[in-house]
Amino acid sequence: MRTLAITENVTVDGSVEMLTDWFDPQAQGAPDMSDVMEESHRQDSRADALLVGRRTFEDFRGYWPQQTDDTTGITGYLNRVQKYVVSASLTDPQWENSTVLKGDPVEEVAALKGREGGKDIVLTGSITLAHTLIRAGLVDEYRFFVHPVVQGRGRRLFPEGYGIPQLRLLESRAFRSGITLQRYAPA
Repeated sequence: MRTLAITENVTVDGSVEMLTDWFDPQAQGAPDMSDVMEESHRQDSRADALLVGRRTFEDFRGYWPQQTDDTTGITGYLNRVQKYVVSASLTDPQWENSTVLKGDPVEEVAALKGREGGKDIVLTGSITLAHTLIRAGLVDEYRFFVHPVVQGRGRRLFPEGYGIPQLRLLESRAFRSGITLQRYAPA
């Protein structure tokens, strides 16, 4: 069975919703982010599917394909990777290598995980979809890029009132920028 990993950029106070400018996906004008990008590319090499909700998909589709001078490699990766967008309303994704999953998100993602021979499936952004899949117990790994910022507001990754009794730490490392990577799996 394939691994479903939720990868999120998150503030120290737990917000995954970017309401201020604490996260810049292209790291323009930021401190040296080369080690963070190296880790991001390492994770990308272990995945062959990107899973997103409609709003995140439309945000990505409206931004990344137009980044012709992207030196981070993110545009190339997003254009190449098989993208799965969970949506009841989207009919034509209008982005190469994109498939719309119109059925029940839990059933669709469970089937996707059950396909043989694939690499990791990575969900990013897509807070509502993440909440659904967390509640359904389908998430195998959580990958948090924790930014040294307190936003003081914003949506959280875990649904209100939902608890996981214990997570197992898989990896913890710090980057030059002060960002840390925390990887966990349900115990």
